[in-house]
Amino acid sequence: MSNGNMNLTLKVWRQKNAQTSGKFVTYKAEGISPDMSFLEMLDVVNESLTKKGEEPIYFDHDCREGICGMCSLYINGRPHGPKRAITTCQLHMRSFKDGETITIEPWRAAAFPVVKDLAVDRSAFDRIQQAGGYVSINTGGVPDANEIPIPKVIADEAFNSATCIGCGACVAACKNASAMLFVSAKISQLGMLPQGQPERWSRVQSMVAQMDEEGFGNCTNTGACEAECPKEISLTNIGRMNNDYFSAKLFREERVHDHAE
Repeated sequence: MSNGNMNLTLKVWRQKNAQTSGKFVTYKAEGISPDMSFLEMLDVVNESLTKKGEEPIYFDHDCREGICGMCSLYINGRPHGPKRAITTCQLHMRSFKDGETITIEPWRAAAFPVVKDLAVDRSAFDRIQQAGGYVSINTGGVPDANEIPIPKVIADEAFNSATCIGCGACVAACKNASAMLFVSAKISQLGMLPQGQPERWSRVQSMVAQMDEEGFGNCTNTGACEAECPKEISLTNIGRMNNDYFSAKLFREERVHDHAE
């Protein structure tokens, strides 16, 4: 190491697509500044690979500001790496030591098939959202909506649920690959507000049915999802979703696309 820069060893998962088997490939990352983000470090490695005529490492990214949820890397056995409440793009290399070996993998879940290398297909989340994660009734214009009184504690809870960025860290952290934290957050952000009440019971049935259809597992009750969530979404959302789901099934059951007999 010189000038405070680091030399690292990377063990990176390389896989052509979901139909082929993958393997770890070892690379050297040299002269890495501690002030680089983790993705900037991968950019440096990819530039080196390209110059040598080798195929660069494929990984997802977009905003690089912790907003979009695209950067989904499993780093040294943890979603988004060793720091809490941040995404991979917000992780800086000063979180690692010179000479350290870093293992980088994609999310591991049957519902998130590998697209290539470190990138996975998370369109299952989109389909769950499309099943009921919206308000389709006419709620009026902005001034009309603002006239509906909402207690601050409810507004704050709905806002906290709405901070979910759909990165999938909860699924990657769960040994059952459960998506219940994601789904419950999306249900809560709408179901707690007056505008979301008319479709509250059909929404929870439709979204849970779609979640099951996508092949996600059930909640383990270990709290790994909450611990690894970069937005610190609370497990309370899962309890709220379960309550709504059982209430809907007992008293307000509806036909849910292909799931009803």
